[in-house]
Formats: sequence, C-alpha cells, structure tokens
Amino acid sequence: MASAIGEKAIEAALSTGKAILKFVSRNDVGLTGGHQSGFFLPKSGWHIYSPYPPTKGENKKSWPRVVWQDGRITESCVTWYGTGTRSEYRLTKFGKGFPFLTADIVGDLLVLIPINHQEFRAYILDIDEDIEEIQVALSVEITETYAIYDRGQVAIPESEDECIARNFRKFVELLSDYPSTQEFADATRKTLEGCIKSFEKLTADERLRCLVDEEYTLFRMAERKITQPEVTRLFKDVDDFLATASTIMNRRKSRAGKSLERHVENLFSSAGIPFDAQPKIDGNVQPDILIPSRIAYVDDSYPADKLFVVGVKRTCKDRWRQVLNEAKRIPHKHILTLQPGISASQLYEMKNSNISLIVPKYLHKQYPRGTGISILTVEDFIAHIQAVHS
Repeated sequence: MASAIGEKAIEAALSTGKAILKFVSRNDVGLTGGHQSGFFLPKSGWHIYSPYPPTKGENKKSWPRVVWQDGRITESCVTWYGTGTRSEYRLTKFGKGFPFLTADIVGDLLVLIPINHQEFRAYILDIDEDIEEIQVALSVEITETYAIYDRGQVAIPESEDECIARNFRKFVELLSDYPSTQEFADATRKTLEGCIKSFEKLTADERLRCLVDEEYTLFRMAERKITQPEVTRLFKDVDDFLATASTIMNRRKSRAGKSLERHVENLFSSAGIPFDAQPKIDGNVQPDILIPSRIAYVDDSYPADKLFVVGVKRTCKDRWRQVLNEAKRIPHKHILTLQPGISASQLYEMKNSNISLIVPKYLHKQYPRGTGISILTVEDFIAHIQAVHS
C-alpha cells in the first residue's frame, strides 16, 4: 500500500493525465563532475513539460513554478540545451537549502507532473512500495531510468521486429484468462529466441534487458484483450467498480513482482546453474534463489563456500534488508536488482551488511564508485557460479 506521499503523487498524476517518472541519477545531483546539477528530463516527453521542441543548434528556456511534496515552491527553469555537443532537457534552479537534490536521493523516483508548461507538481518517492504502486496505477513500467505517462497518447504495442509483434498477437488471441507469470515469461523467451537470430549470443545482461522490456509489451496486449469486458460492462454500484479496479491493480503488481524472478530463473537454467527457487529452509524462510539446492543447504557436510543465496528485487532501496535473515548458513548474500542507481550511503550500509549486488551492465554507470561494495554484472555472477560448481 502506498504511503501518504505516494498516494498524493498518484492522485495528482491521474488527475492531470501527464507525468514523468524518473529515477534520480548521480549526474542529476552533480556527482559525475559534468554540467550543472539538475534533473535530466527525457526528450521523448518534451511536449509534456516544455513549449520548445528539441531543436539542434538552439538553447531555449521556460520558467515553471514547481510545488513540491512538502509545500515548498521553487521558481525553476526547464532548459533545452541543443548547442555544441549537448542534446538534453534539464530542470534546474531550486534555491538554497533545497533538500531534494542531494547525494542521498540517488535512486529515488522523481515524479514530475506538469499541470501546464508554467506550473508543475513534483514528488520524490523513496519507498519501494510507492515506486511500484505508481507504476501500476499509471500503467507504465520503468525498464531503464524513466517512463512517460501521457493519457492523451495511447501507445500501440508493437515491437521493433514485426516477428515479435506477430507472435505476441498470436499468443494473445488464444487467451480467455490470464496466463501464469511463468507462461508469460516462457512465451516472451520463446518469441525472442525465434525472432532474434543473435539472441542466444547476447550477454546475460542484454538478454535480461530484452526479456523484461518485451514481456511488459506482451502483458499490456493481454491485459487489453482480457480486461476489456470487465471495464466496459455496466457496474452495479461504486463498490462494484472499485472492486474491479482493485483486481486489475493487484494483478499488475503481482506480475511486476514475479516476472523478473522467472526471467532470472530461466537465465540461470540455460547457463546450467543448479538452484532451487523459493525453497523452504530454516523453518518457513523462502529465499528467491538458493544455489545449488535445498538438499545441499541442509547438509552440514556440504561446503558453505559453494552455497549462494540470491534475492531478486526489481527495486531494493529498502527491501534489501529482507535478505539479511534468509539462509543463515550463508553469511554473504547477493541481490539481483534493476534499481537504476542507489545512493552511496545505502551502498555503504549494504557492504557493511555483507551484501553484493548483481546489476545488469547497462545500469552500472548509475552507481557511485568508491563505496567498496561488490557490484557484479549478471554475466559475471553466472561465470563465477559456473567456476565454483565446475
């Protein structure tokens, strides 16, 4: 359930019909030594927050009034930088003592809601549940660093490869009810393997990125087909409407939470890594992935240095602590996440808690250096496990 701040952000976005959802990066807060700090805004959504298109050779400014979640108001600036080597929009000018652009908020989610080009609402969400809830409520998914919610622009699901789109349509046409998360994951994997000739030659990091992105497309297609009768029927009363909406929202949340687990399990299986998914150990504890197996874990004679536990978390700003009490025989834990950046202070805390991260390679640049924590690529982790168990 979303917090009070999360609920306000969702309500404001739904009321306005437009929002930019963006994970705060090290570059945003000025930790990379580049240009002035300020929130980078995606060019593909420029029409939502700026009157000026991204024209090469020009710099253009607009001056929105931004109301933040704590009630403070900033007379800010949205600048299009199109001269020289730059090609980006940034939101800057927040005044002295501004609390929402510091090193500690790296990895938090900026929710920017333009009422119009002159007035914005803005929220910084730092709780995993809030970050999940708003994506579900707006029916968007952040697969890299940002997502755009624009109710006036209905996205037509189509893949870069017509083969993928054709196979997805064929899968959806046969549906009368929702498949399991495993069936969604399998359909996505089989489609990509059949339609992308080089798919098996991609690194594990690249394959995971493709699988997560494309499965979301497939789910949206299925949701539109299956849910259509539910949302177009005549509701008996408000309670009936709310119950239907709740069912749809909970289904979205369930899929988002499980799809990454299924894809990681498939990647490990294809790499020949032995593991058990959600095994019961130490009473009723069920870690996401236990390597090589529950049988090995409960065997006191099995070498502890060949045991690994992996928590699979789409975001892990606070949920990372959940793995600390899992698999007591394994003091060093691993977390595989798609979180685009985490603050240095949190990384220090994870390191001191004996945790290593597994992060797809394309997201590594979003993480600060010098914290001492081990951040592996998916490919690196698979190679390490293969070496240990060869």
